Amino acid sequence: MKTLEHIPLNGELPSPKGVALAILELCRKDDATIAEVARIAQTDPALASRLIRQANSAAHGGGRPVASVTEAIMRLGMGTVRNLALGFSLVDQYQNGPCGQFDYQGFWSHSLLMGLAMQKFSNMTGAGASEELFACGLLAQVGRLSLATVYPVEYGRLLDGQDGVARNLVALEQEHLQTDHNELTAALLGEWGIPGALIEPIYHHEEPEHSGFSTGSRPYQLVHLFYLARRVADLGLAGENERNACTAELLLLGGRIGLDAEQLGATVDDLVQQWRTWGELLRVPASALPSFAHMSAAHAMRDEKSDGAAALRVLLVDDDPTTRCMMEGVLSGALGHAVVCANNGREALALAVETQPQIVVTDWMMPGMDGLDLARALRATEWGQTMYLIMLTGHENEDEVSEAFEAGVDDFLVKPVNVRTLRARLRAARHYVQLLEAWERDRAQLKQFAAELAISNRRLAHAAMTDLLTNLPNRRSGMNALAKAWAASSRFEQPLSVMMLDIDHFKRINDSHGHAVGDTVLRDVAQAIQQSARKDDSMCRMGGEEFLVICPNTDLKAAVQAAERLRRMVERLRIQAGETEIQTSVSIGVATREVGMTETDALVNAADRALYRAKQAGRNRSCVVVQGQMRCFP
Repeated sequence: MKTLEHIPLNGELPSPKGVALAILELCRKDDATIAEVARIAQTDPALASRLIRQANSAAHGGGRPVASVTEAIMRLGMGTVRNLALGFSLVDQYQNGPCGQFDYQGFWSHSLLMGLAMQKFSNMTGAGASEELFACGLLAQVGRLSLATVYPVEYGRLLDGQDGVARNLVALEQEHLQTDHNELTAALLGEWGIPGALIEPIYHHEEPEHSGFSTGSRPYQLVHLFYLARRVADLGLAGENERNACTAELLLLGGRIGLDAEQLGATVDDLVQQWRTWGELLRVPASALPSFAHMSAAHAMRDEKSDGAAALRVLLVDDDPTTRCMMEGVLSGALGHAVVCANNGREALALAVETQPQIVVTDWMMPGMDGLDLARALRATEWGQTMYLIMLTGHENEDEVSEAFEAGVDDFLVKPVNVRTLRARLRAARHYVQLLEAWERDRAQLKQFAAELAISNRRLAHAAMTDLLTNLPNRRSGMNALAKAWAASSRFEQPLSVMMLDIDHFKRINDSHGHAVGDTVLRDVAQAIQQSARKDDSMCRMGGEEFLVICPNTDLKAAVQAAERLRRMVERLRIQAGETEIQTSVSIGVATREVGMTETDALVNAADRALYRAKQAGRNRSCVVVQGQMRCFP
């Protein structure tokens, strides 16, 4: 992520002023005290009352109420007070601004609800300090305010041209302003002293699935909590027609943190009440909302109207044209189902293969293949086992009904069919179809989870065996590779050689140019090792500036040639460190497996002694050990 110095900006960014700025500057001093911060905060009655209110919030578990600013700061902590003062200062200053298309009041209303939601959910999950995360939620979109402040005209045009999707807005911002609101938010929060462990989740919170955080890690938990808090804020500002999608997604997201529908509803209702109270305190609009239960019930009712009966595919089977015509008219006309018809059981079986109906309504008595034979034939197939079968019968005999259920029928109707009864039966059939579809979705999701878990396990296995800086195998992986090469050498009586190499004067590079340049040198040397290595060679970073190259089926002469080739390649490297060009070199110790070596440690120790001798001899050279004798090249 970029810092402010690397982001192209024209104009003055939003910044705290007055008391908030004084608190921010004071908290940057190592010797700042609570008493000093309290003295400054008390000069702003509005800020003082807000800090006391926050200290007395439900997040503290109903402890003894505080009545003074000093007690509030002691309870909240100086870092949290700094962040809260920063957020409240920006809210007070930027109630409106120069960008006509930017909704300043709506922005702060959304930000306030997001902050409150972040406080609530972090307190419920134990993800972090709830007051600190309240401030982070309040400022999670401050980059948008900044762009509206710095580029009022240009940003107004972008807001007119985007469709409300965050990802599209980010692309437009990057295209026209060479930065985006997430990047600017992260840079500003870093400038204001927000910890990096919180900035990264904020940066990725609009698309948490693309954050790259390891599943189950604290950043992964935080980025999904920020997304959940944002969706709650979206619900707060959504119109009546937009609430459907919000409530449906919130039910899913709430389940991921262990909240059922009732618990989530109570939490959201409580958040809306806090939002309205805080809105009055900060002079930020916060509208009244229906209860979450009411909104989600309205969502369910709309779903039932929009895709209920019409979504069902019905196969109607009856040999009587009059009955068939009447039933088809009721099913397709009055009830709105998609209906296909068959005259007999054999025709119905062929149509069932072709159309895969969800419901089959069949007469019992038909020539050729009757209703029972059709039911048995359908249940004998894998795809027919999931269909809902309703049998039409002229009389209600217990023995016949029992026989029908044993044949696989799910329900029955007595002719002549009553429309109201048929509607009730189909409502039960629809419920069955919905459960079946939900089960199929859950099964598909479980398969997806299993696949994602397998991928995560492979990633974890790779990470456990990889050096993060150079992307080479780490020492543990290298020792495993050496053990395998040793076993192959013993089995097939093949030679085995290793090279231990060390970057010359690496401490001097770190001291002169800094650790960032030292890391660049390590990466470039690691890349040279990979390029120089042969197809069957293995390499790893042993630690620090030391590397090991394992050369299976390689005698001493070939190993020395490989070492010299690698040494010359590193010697030719030119590494840029700002205006300075760095030239480096390596010393290499080479050893081959000899009679009397009984384990891999003996081979590695021999190469290590040769490396020590190469350094003693002046560095930038290769040294071999043979029968205890040392020889250096060139």
